[in-house]
Amino acid sequence: MNLILASTSRYRQRLLERLQLPFTCVAPHTDEGHLPGEAPAPLAARLAHAKAAAVASLHPDALVIGSDQVASLDGALLGKPGSHRQATAQLEACSGKTLHFYTAVSLLGPGIDKTHTEPFTVDFRPLTRQEIESYLKKDTPYDCAGNFKWESLGIALFERLHGNDPTSLEGLPLIALCRLLAESGHPVLASAPSSKGSKAES
Repeated sequence: MNLILASTSRYRQRLLERLQLPFTCVAPHTDEGHLPGEAPAPLAARLAHAKAAAVASLHPDALVIGSDQVASLDGALLGKPGSHRQATAQLEACSGKTLHFYTAVSLLGPGIDKTHTEPFTVDFRPLTRQEIESYLKKDTPYDCAGNFKWESLGIALFERLHGNDPTSLEGLPLIALCRLLAESGHPVLASAPSSKGSKAES
């Protein structure tokens, strides 16, 4: 069965490549806005499922993976900064505080409709303005929810991490995905050897 990642994110593509399964990437073209009063975890789950459903409707015979990540600071949603100015403000707000992440993954296919949301928390150490500026110039995480790349220099921002699956911080919880694939009759380690990698589609 063809495997499709309903995303054009290079971060999610890189993560899925770790499983050494052949897959293609298809942009889901879904609305990623949140509903009034919607909590972070249900929001992540809804968006992940919507992405997978949008692509599955065009590829009904494929196995489609959708994922979405929501970050919350003091009860408020924290989006991708997009600019140096906004990134600076976000890291100043996160300094010495705990940032909550909810990363959802959905798996849709013929007779398959599964969604899991993985929580993860990050405790920031107190950060000086100089440290924030130095980090942003070196890692440029402007397209990352939470405004850091934990797999890179972002690790220097933290006091501790809490969670079961660190890949969820990068945008795709691989432990949960492996479980969903196995439950759906497509275990990763039982797959026949084949060329790995991905191919993007518009």
